[in-house]
Amino acid sequence: MPKSIIRRLTKNILISTNLLLAALFLIGCYSELFFSASAWPVGLLTLSLFYLLLLLFFFFIFWLLVKPAWIFIFLITGALSYKHVGNIIPFRFASSFQQKKQPTEIRVMSWNVAQFDIMKFKESPATFKKMIRLVNDYQPDIACFQEMVSGDTLADLNNAYYRKYSFFSVFDFLHQLSFPYYFYSYHYKDNFLSQQHFGKIIFSKYPIINKQTIRNFPYDYNSNFQYADIVKGIDTIRVFNCHLQSLRFSSTNLNYIQNPSIKTDTDIERSKNLITKFKNAFQKRMSQADKVKIEIDKSPYPVIVCGDFNDVPNSYPYEKIGNGLQDAFVMKGSGIGRTFSGISPTLRIDNIFVDKRYSVHQFTRIEKKLSDHFPIIADISLRPE
Repeated sequence: MPKSIIRRLTKNILISTNLLLAALFLIGCYSELFFSASAWPVGLLTLSLFYLLLLLFFFFIFWLLVKPAWIFIFLITGALSYKHVGNIIPFRFASSFQQKKQPTEIRVMSWNVAQFDIMKFKESPATFKKMIRLVNDYQPDIACFQEMVSGDTLADLNNAYYRKYSFFSVFDFLHQLSFPYYFYSYHYKDNFLSQQHFGKIIFSKYPIINKQTIRNFPYDYNSNFQYADIVKGIDTIRVFNCHLQSLRFSSTNLNYIQNPSIKTDTDIERSKNLITKFKNAFQKRMSQADKVKIEIDKSPYPVIVCGDFNDVPNSYPYEKIGNGLQDAFVMKGSGIGRTFSGISPTLRIDNIFVDKRYSVHQFTRIEKKLSDHFPIIADISLRPE
């Protein structure tokens, strides 16, 4: 075969591959337009956006060196996705976070605390104590925790069963974290030993005047979320705390992700199991995000939305819930902003969304591996009229 034909064929394959990557990247960026219960694989594209962006950038460098005319693919893709790329990697350098908060600002923390490691407390209390110390070091005014385990009844220390199987009551947390107000949401079917509950909690240093748990079918942990109306001075804020459906990966699933293969029937079954979990999680998060958004739109007050979304920027839940709000990370964060410590370095799945009536002054992600999530913090204040 003549060299000219081989060269032309290679060039056409490269151009076609570049165009395909650009199309997949844009579909992933605009996932809210394409995603549906039946088109759930679009969610996989959104998860892959960072890596698709890297491939597009490599093509840009390649064309720049070989055939500059074809860099237009990258330039047009970049122009069409500028905002979405900014959701993944904000266009700014890192800035220092001032740990001492300004008196006029409100400091908001969101953290999946993974039960505060209390299952291991009696044998090894170090992690629990470090987590409590971290919260106290940053002194949030409002803290939204997911995967909270605690009791909300006063301890019966004379009860041997309680002493053996119970851990900390919510009143212990209020004392240790210096919060006067709280709202704890849980479902009794998620009871966690004795009088402990598994749920979500909002702690506040300002009065809470209204509390609401929104329960949706099938009434499990991820289908329910909470909000609290919090008063600071003459202003009222509605704070939402949610935890959307996780992938529920088992250790077998995680091992397969690290070493994928389809050589045997067992490998094929593991692959199918993995795909089923992705599908179920994407579809459930879609439904959950729709319900959260309905309640956000009902709010008579400015809103703050905190939570573990279990999905990345530009995903359907991210766009649906964040529509009309400011992502504190995008406003003041930098880098990739990973909040989940496992699987992939690109998983920014925890968010603080803020009403546009508020200014975001600073944001930080505290990269200390005490839970499987890193806590995030934003300082905000109401804009002048």
